[in-house]
Amino acid sequence: MQAAAGYGGKGSDTEVGDLVIVGGGTAGWMAAAAFTRFLNNGRRRITLVESDAIGTVGVGEATIPPIIHFNRMLDINENAFLKATRGTFKLGIEFVNWGKQGDRYLHPFGNYGSDIHGIPFHQLWLRERQIGDPGPIDDYCVNAIAAAQRRFGRPSPDAKSPLQHIFYAFHFDASLYARFLRGVAERQGVVRKEGKIVGVEREGETGNVAAIVLESGERIAGDLFIDCSGFRGLLIEQELETGWDDWSRWLPCDRAIAVPTALTGSPDPFTRSTAHGAGWQWRIPLQHRMGNGHVFASSFLAEDEAREILLANVEGEILAEPRTIRFATGRRTRSWNRNVVALGLSSGFLEPLESTSIHLIQNGIQRLLALFPGKPISPAERDEYNRGMSEMYDDVRDFIILHYKATQRDDTAFWRTVRDMDVPDSLKRKMELWRLHGRIFREGAELFGVTSWVAVMLGQNLWPEAWDPVVDSLDEAKVALALRQMRQDFRRAVDTLPNQEQFLRRAGAWAEAEQGTAEVAGVTS
Repeated sequence: MQAAAGYGGKGSDTEVGDLVIVGGGTAGWMAAAAFTRFLNNGRRRITLVESDAIGTVGVGEATIPPIIHFNRMLDINENAFLKATRGTFKLGIEFVNWGKQGDRYLHPFGNYGSDIHGIPFHQLWLRERQIGDPGPIDDYCVNAIAAAQRRFGRPSPDAKSPLQHIFYAFHFDASLYARFLRGVAERQGVVRKEGKIVGVEREGETGNVAAIVLESGERIAGDLFIDCSGFRGLLIEQELETGWDDWSRWLPCDRAIAVPTALTGSPDPFTRSTAHGAGWQWRIPLQHRMGNGHVFASSFLAEDEAREILLANVEGEILAEPRTIRFATGRRTRSWNRNVVALGLSSGFLEPLESTSIHLIQNGIQRLLALFPGKPISPAERDEYNRGMSEMYDDVRDFIILHYKATQRDDTAFWRTVRDMDVPDSLKRKMELWRLHGRIFREGAELFGVTSWVAVMLGQNLWPEAWDPVVDSLDEAKVALALRQMRQDFRRAVDTLPNQEQFLRRAGAWAEAEQGTAEVAGVTS
């Protein structure tokens, strides 16, 4: 078959022939696995450069459901992946002490109930709550019921079963995930170079990065560079001086202390986020340990106090010394600058409150695959990439800010500050539409759906003044009957499920081998 003009010919001047990934870790090896899978045309060279002497921060042990599609895209067997990464299933995130101290709610990944005649279920439930007794909204969500009972099952293939509505993500050891993906990428042909980068060469005419130079003196040239170098942004910021949008005025937390502990029972199928006086604590159950961490604002709380709070609130034996991670919240003004694309921490950082760190890497990879350039790089494709990534970061930012803004806590200066702060106009608009008639509108490729926004709004005591008037067109008795039937069916279906450990063992996804000290001690933010 004849190649298209300008492409496909060996050594074509218009083809990106050398793609260089700077940095390993989760971001680097996710990129390597995806690029060697979809961009390895027999001519293109894909090289990953990392140094064992430079540690990785890690980008989170908890994920959201789109990770399933990324793994499937790479033809990864889910049970094998869970076993290799000591992974567990995740049905949602439990939030404790966020609206008021003593409050507890679940942000489930599955939907609430079923819409009727196109009317969102939560609107039906809001009306029924005023005229009857529908029970908690969680009673209409398979994920929420299963999480409360510590049960798990994959979605049922039976279209009539309520279990078809289960949505899930994973908890896993991020260092083991990177190792797993390294194996995938190396089998697919990526070339790994060990070494510390000590120099960067630029093209005089375009300003593009031409090559990186290793401590050994080796020079690695490339047409396109993927910066996965972490917070320092070796190429995107240190070399290209791209710029940074600082979001600390809305999200003042800038430190995390992480520590692993021993499991005390079957791992729960959900992440827990517990609010403290100047931040919050994560609890992430894996097969071989519990991941714990305290995210806090150093302007409101001293580090030694934050460590004491964390250690006083973990379960099980402490397996390693607590580790402090410092971060800045925000994003690069451009994720793609000249011939450098930043992924992961080099692109931006948002605290892992909604487990979005790995998704932002995944989205950046998939967006680059969709817009993969030729030479010279088209400004139109680069601008489209940057527009999409900016919208994604802004969407996640607003959703995380909501958790802080939607609080009634006034027990510390931190909570009074975030409760009273001015928020982005995009979030103000959503909150006002919710306040009036409980309406949630999604635009473009927003990550969080209606259920997510409803869960946080209701969970943190933001009740709309009224329901959508269109609900009044439906017969009250018929709606009440439909809700009762849903509630019974969901509860009955969940009662058939096993607990998490039982499910993993039956699936052959439970790792029986004892863990080495390095794996047990591994902590990520």
